[in-house]
Amino acid sequence: MVIRKSNAPPIRISQKDARIHFVTGSDEAEVRRVSQELAARLMPPDSGEFGLEIIESAADTVDCAVDTIERTLQGVLTHPFLGGGKLVWMKGASFFKDSPQGRSETVHLSLEKLLMTLEGGLAPGITLLISAPEPDKRQAFFKSLSSLATTIICDKPDFGFNATEQDLVDWVIHHCQSKGVRISPSAADILTKRVGPNRGQLDTELAKLTTSAGDGAVLSDQLIKDLVPFTRSGGIFELSDAISKRNLPECINTLRQLRSQGEGGMGILLAAIVPTVRNLLMAKDLMDRHRLKPPAQPQFFASELKRLGTKETAHLPKKKDGTLNSYGIGLAAMNVASFERDQLVSSFLACRDTNAALLKGYGTEDTLLTQLIVRIVGPKGRV
Repeated sequence: MVIRKSNAPPIRISQKDARIHFVTGSDEAEVRRVSQELAARLMPPDSGEFGLEIIESAADTVDCAVDTIERTLQGVLTHPFLGGGKLVWMKGASFFKDSPQGRSETVHLSLEKLLMTLEGGLAPGITLLISAPEPDKRQAFFKSLSSLATTIICDKPDFGFNATEQDLVDWVIHHCQSKGVRISPSAADILTKRVGPNRGQLDTELAKLTTSAGDGAVLSDQLIKDLVPFTRSGGIFELSDAISKRNLPECINTLRQLRSQGEGGMGILLAAIVPTVRNLLMAKDLMDRHRLKPPAQPQFFASELKRLGTKETAHLPKKKDGTLNSYGIGLAAMNVASFERDQLVSSFLACRDTNAALLKGYGTEDTLLTQLIVRIVGPKGRV
């Protein structure tokens, strides 16, 4: 059975032994949340501290992993204190991963011993919960336990090779809606760039944002910028977006944040500034020569590029599957009208000069990058 909520990743549940529960999947935060809620429901009523036995270990060595499994085995074989019921929880087992512990023959033998006990049936009053994030689903034990236990699989969303930035934004919007959170499209775009497809972090940030904004309020662009820190990849994207839109204050602010997080000047230049200027220049060339109109959304530019033929688009960046990576060019095409061709050529040459200056240590990284950004996005004519 597959359970889906809006555009959220599937949570698959196979109904098997009602007293053996297995929570796993690639989304570690969701595995942790779901298993915590499930443990609260599975706790025998009025059992107090004797109704729950948690076996948790870092399991960063083979010996630790084997010890965790053995203690779990002893837990399910030991009858509840003074009768009643007991929940045994193997919590956060890391040896299900593709790791030295997960590949160890000694660990596999211990798991097989546990599985044989489970297949024989649990004693009356005993319930077992196993939570294991990021499993290696090729393991025989994983397959056997999944077929035996009532299994909940919490996987991260898989957008595939042909996914676009808009697919990720749509997923964030749908997730917000599923939580009853109101958010504008532009704010969702900013939140996506800062959080990405990390549902655990997204839920944490939404709780913080809704507390600040108040129940029922629409989350604004500025509130997200003020409260949600961006990752390295998110900051690179925001700087690229600010350059495309010729938003100098946003460029300087994003650059300052990236630098304060320890990002090197050369990394910022090559990951954000050079690709953005190159995309703007390529988009300007194609639109001027073929009289193309700016797209309403970045992904809409893909159809225009397809009509031009492979000869005209052979120099454009490609995805891993060989198809055109049109999102960056489409984003540039939306904003390139505010740039002159000569200015973009001059800006691209300025990127070359800044690269040389950074390599030779001519000036500080902050000064060189700030001067370059001002040259690119400053008032028209300042080239």
